[in-house]
Amino acid sequence: MTQRLRLSDENRRWWTLAAMCFALAMVMLDNTVTNVALPSIQRSFDASLSSLEWTINAYTLTFAVLLVTGGRLGDIFGRRKVFLIGVVIFAAASATIGLAPSEQWLVASRAVQGVGAALMMPATLSIITNAFPPQERGKAIGMWAGVSAIALALGPLVGGWLTQDVTWRAIFFLNVPIAVVAVFVTLFAAQESRDETASRQVDVPGIGTLTVGLTALVLALVEGNAWGWGSPGIIALLVAAAGGLVTFAAIERISAAPIVDFAFFRSRSFLGANIVAFSISFGMFAVFFFLALYMQNILGYGPLETGVRFLPTTLVIMVAGPVAGRLSDRIGPRTPLTIGLLLVAISLGWQSRISVDTSFGFLVVPFVLLGLGMGFTMSPMSTAAMNAVDRTKAGVASGTLSMTRMVGGTFGVAALGALVAAIGRHDLARSLPQLPHAARERLVDALGAGGSAAGTTAQVRDATQRAFVDALGTGLTIAAITLLLAALAAWFMVNPARPDAEVPVEAEAMAEAGAAA
Repeated sequence: MTQRLRLSDENRRWWTLAAMCFALAMVMLDNTVTNVALPSIQRSFDASLSSLEWTINAYTLTFAVLLVTGGRLGDIFGRRKVFLIGVVIFAAASATIGLAPSEQWLVASRAVQGVGAALMMPATLSIITNAFPPQERGKAIGMWAGVSAIALALGPLVGGWLTQDVTWRAIFFLNVPIAVVAVFVTLFAAQESRDETASRQVDVPGIGTLTVGLTALVLALVEGNAWGWGSPGIIALLVAAAGGLVTFAAIERISAAPIVDFAFFRSRSFLGANIVAFSISFGMFAVFFFLALYMQNILGYGPLETGVRFLPTTLVIMVAGPVAGRLSDRIGPRTPLTIGLLLVAISLGWQSRISVDTSFGFLVVPFVLLGLGMGFTMSPMSTAAMNAVDRTKAGVASGTLSMTRMVGGTFGVAALGALVAAIGRHDLARSLPQLPHAARERLVDALGAGGSAAGTTAQVRDATQRAFVDALGTGLTIAAITLLLAALAAWFMVNPARPDAEVPVEAEAMAEAGAAA
């Protein structure tokens, strides 16, 4: 047995990959099981709608804001060390959520959980990047992406079962044993790595201004539809976001130890991968969020039934992710990435034809295409970004890519929410002219819950559901166009070469400049 567990250079990296996959599964599982548990959480604490929303928003806010910081801290102090700290914080916060005596305790613990996730997420990708040579990196990242799909697929099923037959608290306690396994395997197999060329100085002014800018931006996106996009609060947040981010960019140009190396973006591949990351998250976060509402409130499925119907997408991602990773190793990431984005665009265009009485049979094929497209997008996108920078810079590069994805997803949900409200208001004014303006505005607010208008007449309910589906169809069309543009960006910007050797970002930028000349 000891002989079997003895590490070699060959098997150490696969054990390391297993540890990173365990940690990623924990984060991904938590994203989906929490949504399923929200109604039970609301009943437990008699929580207000605002508090319930912050069960999600508190986690999203800290996670998105601190991703780049987490990646940079890993580069400075050691990726394995920062990863393990993140796992412990995430597991401890999960336990306190499970024991939460009040909704305030729950929301605060979710915010701390986001801090742990922000330390873990970029570290997983940077540790894999350092453990695997470029010619095997696509396969490893493909498996990493496949595990995330398994977790996403199991999340609604596990969450629905535990919430229904045990308690919603059990879904958070589940993270504790997963974290223990991740810590054990990481200590056993993963080697420490850091950016040896980086100063050990922490860019406190950069972290501070980035945190202020991103916090204001994400908060504005999260609350924009509720507060009103022209309200003084949202305008003040957007001004603060602009001021914080502009100040951050100015500080980074003169900082001796910048938290973000803007030289990365001189690489067309890295810039292209980030454009793709923003675009795919812009489309997919919004689609999953509002399609889940559509299936429950329009088609009448329960939470567990909805989770089962997403399986054609998530199970195909699980298979397609590793295949796309191997293709990236053999032919380069550009071709599978472009094909994946085109498949997602076709799927979203197909889904834009839904109606209030669409059968699930209509959705099966586009759901399969969606899974294929996402599987062929996620791992080549990550491979393209990580191969475009020197492996010593993997932490901050991974954090930047992850932050772009999170902000893109938040933009997507906010944009589609605003679109649902705008189109819904127009449709309801045309179909229900006899209702007073205030009553129609209450129905517009109900559109954010998926067109649910409980306690109203059949005519009002039907009009509200048609307005929601009309707006969702328009949103899906816009998302499809966004993904087509992202496919063009991937084709023209991502390096098509097979990753036989690492190309530091400075060398790639010089080569591109020479080719342009």
